[in-house]
Amino acid sequence: MEKVYIENISNFSGTEVTIKGWLYNKRSSGKLWFLLIRDGTGMIQAVVSKGDVDEESFNNCEAITQESSLMVKGLVNPDKRAPGGYELHTKKLEIIQIAEDYPITPKEHGTTFLMDHRHLWLRSSRQYAILRVRQEIIKACRDYLDGEGFVLLDTPIFTPAACEGTTTLFETDYFGSKAYLTQSGQLYNEANAMAFGKVYCFGPTFRAEKSKTRRHLTEFWMVEPEVAFFDLNDNMDLAEEMVIYVVQQVLKNKSEELKTLERDTTFLEKVSKPFPRITYDEAAEILKDKGVDFEWGNDFGGTDETIISENFEKPVFIHHFPSKMKAFYMKRDPENENLALGCDLIAPEGYGEIIGGGQREDNLETIERRLEEDKLPRESFEWYIDLRKYGTVPHSGFGMGIERAVSWICKLPHVRETIPFPRMLYRITP
Repeated sequence: MEKVYIENISNFSGTEVTIKGWLYNKRSSGKLWFLLIRDGTGMIQAVVSKGDVDEESFNNCEAITQESSLMVKGLVNPDKRAPGGYELHTKKLEIIQIAEDYPITPKEHGTTFLMDHRHLWLRSSRQYAILRVRQEIIKACRDYLDGEGFVLLDTPIFTPAACEGTTTLFETDYFGSKAYLTQSGQLYNEANAMAFGKVYCFGPTFRAEKSKTRRHLTEFWMVEPEVAFFDLNDNMDLAEEMVIYVVQQVLKNKSEELKTLERDTTFLEKVSKPFPRITYDEAAEILKDKGVDFEWGNDFGGTDETIISENFEKPVFIHHFPSKMKAFYMKRDPENENLALGCDLIAPEGYGEIIGGGQREDNLETIERRLEEDKLPRESFEWYIDLRKYGTVPHSGFGMGIERAVSWICKLPHVRETIPFPRMLYRITP
């Protein structure tokens, strides 16, 4: 008798199998028990009839509690009414461990309570669905970039200097010297691109932002492509194609999870070429027309992004930002030094920025001047300056925040549900 995973149960119709997992829920009807069992890959209903099992197995149905671990042997039968389309007609049921007083019950619980029990909350059907969608998004990003000939190259977590501004750095002791947790793999990815042409990194990034909005975490994951000889428009084309591919893969492969989340997929189904592209000035004009008191030169806040996105059914690119609000490495518009060749991709339905990027400054003298103007330590960037000394070329890239993408695609009220163990301003446990 073979142990199988529930996700593959359709391959075993009409045969006896063994399922090992946990009790999600149960109900009884006289001489019948209906046990909903999960094993991490899916759920199946085990039907236990008093006449089909030994006395101990039937008594175990009475004794077993929510989230107790168990082993069930039985016959796989198709049943369209059952979760997943199959039932397990039980022959034997063994309890591995009884979970006593499981704290998360079917009743409503507050967010703080659920976050305190995040290690257990992960077992709920909603969290299961969200994190399976997250896995699909990550896989789709990598499949797309791998399929386009990109090379995955890992970048450091410990860095000697800032990438996205010095005010949001997590500082740590590095054998007597100062080091910082990475804000982005971008600068190192630029070096990788000069060696391999088309590259990407994927890993955790850290921002010490004292923000409590529904869109911010202090630790999050980014996929960051970087391409030699790409300009701003090439970069937006790449981001557009990757996002379309990701959404299509989720719709194709995670439809059941989206149903569990009661996600209306109407907007997701509209994610296709071309995405609208507007300048910063045009975006500012939209806000002005909507009665928003927005000052030119400021960055867009969450509410601003939501108002802008309401004018479009698809994700929208905003490009050509004021140069003063962008980092030293962002290339300026050759026709207007006051504008930077950067772009943000704003998700529809009020989910804000999911991608940020742009064309990098490739001129040696300009990079040296910018480092000096921003009072950044040249010694920490000597290697970065070298990239402009030895074979400099135009190049571009972007970063997509995985948690922001999950939040949008699943239509979640808060980014804290997009990662197994979120790190926020006032939460570092469990």
